[in-house]
Amino acid sequence: MREIVVISGKGGTGKTTVSAAFAHLAENSIVCDLDVDAPDLHILLDPQVQSAAPFMGGSEAVIRREACVDCGRCAQLCAFEAVRLRDGRHEVDPLRCEGCGVCVKLCPQQAIDFPEGHCGDWFVSETRFGPMVHAQLFPGKENSGKLVGLLKMEARRRAREQKRDVLLCDGSPGVGCPVIASLSGADAAVCVVEPTPSGRHDFARVADLCRHFRVPMAVIINKADLNDAEASAIEELCAEQGHTLLGRLPFDGAVTRAMVQKQALTETEGPLGDALREMWAKLMGMELGRSRGARA
Repeated sequence: MREIVVISGKGGTGKTTVSAAFAHLAENSIVCDLDVDAPDLHILLDPQVQSAAPFMGGSEAVIRREACVDCGRCAQLCAFEAVRLRDGRHEVDPLRCEGCGVCVKLCPQQAIDFPEGHCGDWFVSETRFGPMVHAQLFPGKENSGKLVGLLKMEARRRAREQKRDVLLCDGSPGVGCPVIASLSGADAAVCVVEPTPSGRHDFARVADLCRHFRVPMAVIINKADLNDAEASAIEELCAEQGHTLLGRLPFDGAVTRAMVQKQALTETEGPLGDALREMWAKLMGMELGRSRGARA
């Protein structure tokens, strides 16, 4: 089974557009949306939810009124000023609590509980392109990396059980915790880049991350005709650093029309769909992750 993660140095580069097209082209695959903070692949794939489960993440302190003697020790210890007095009693403001657990450990009366919070929900669905595993983290909640790990574990399990050939993941933008979790164990990363100075800078950061985790990287330059000089500079970087250039995509209003119709670009007629088909074929022709050992 090949595990491919589509990533980008920033949001809005066209990562999900490419992911949807590849999901359409991939045969015998399972799709996984790992952008749990702001998922949008479901908009194009229109999944029919088969099962849903809560995601329990970061803990928050809760004072048990019956055990608390209002000594104020928790308020003195809290670095985030999350403990406050209300009507003469101490309570924890959940919007300020960072879940560090200091008050829980050092409360003289052991009067503070530390339950896990409901941080979001994750789903297993069916789409016209096959099974899909995805999630939605609630606004402001933490542990997106942990949720990404959970989704990948579930997607891999189902892929093995169903003997799927490809696990295609739509990753998060940037280089933070959820991206690191997305790259863990992947056979290849496809980086979608915009031809701008900031896009080239973000691309370099993502390339460093992939190099650190020894994940081979292929590159798609999106909207390449808007800045030919920057597109050429990115191509030179790919050649210097040994990344596979899958190709260039031009700026085209067909993308917006396809999005409005909830279609992948490869479901429509036009040069963009043809280009993405060629890129997918080139990606499938790469030796992916063989040096790190193939997974069954």
